[in-house]
Amino acid sequence: MKNIAIYGAGGFGKEVACLIDRINAAGDDWHLIGFFDDSKPANTVVSQYGTVLGGMAELLNIKEPLAVAIAINDNRAVRRIREEITVDNIYFPNLIDPSLFCVDKRTVTMGEGNIIQNDCMISCDVTIGNFNLFNDHVVVGHDNVIGDFNGLMPAAHLSGGITIGDNNLLGVASVVLQGMVIGNGVTLGANSVLMTQPRDNTTYLGVPAMKFDF
Repeated sequence: MKNIAIYGAGGFGKEVACLIDRINAAGDDWHLIGFFDDSKPANTVVSQYGTVLGGMAELLNIKEPLAVAIAINDNRAVRRIREEITVDNIYFPNLIDPSLFCVDKRTVTMGEGNIIQNDCMISCDVTIGNFNLFNDHVVVGHDNVIGDFNGLMPAAHLSGGITIGDNNLLGVASVVLQGMVIGNGVTLGANSVLMTQPRDNTTYLGVPAMKFDF
């Protein structure tokens, strides 16, 4: 069996543990050894899924090969944690729910560390980078290019021909219309529909989505 640990012992960490169970039920052989989390003391029980083994220092001291899933629902935090993990024996598999429907798997490429939850759909000619989260029921249309460290919340829908950079958050049931180019650091609110080109590091809300200043 292949050993795997989850970085993040919160609610999303438990959901990723459930995802690993579903992947194993479909024929894989991951062995979840436990959780790492700097905000919880070692030996904290994480529901039925295991215990906290330590924080970053303890993770970096592990010498054997170990897969790690970064299960934190904050793309900036995921990037920071990834940059702190500098040892060669730790690697980052893509965790993909068996329910994923790909229109054409031959034309979908993916980097590392991506998490794809249940009942998602990816069309054809799609390029996905690293450490993206596709939560439940996400739809990715044809000819999309998605960068790194993006979070697509449940039921987010991307139409065709969209380009997305890094560190973006697309809220629950948000929609991006065809041909849009999203740069970096954009937040699209829940139930919003993006119809115009957004500015970097800006929040958009509504139908149609408009720039929102806090």
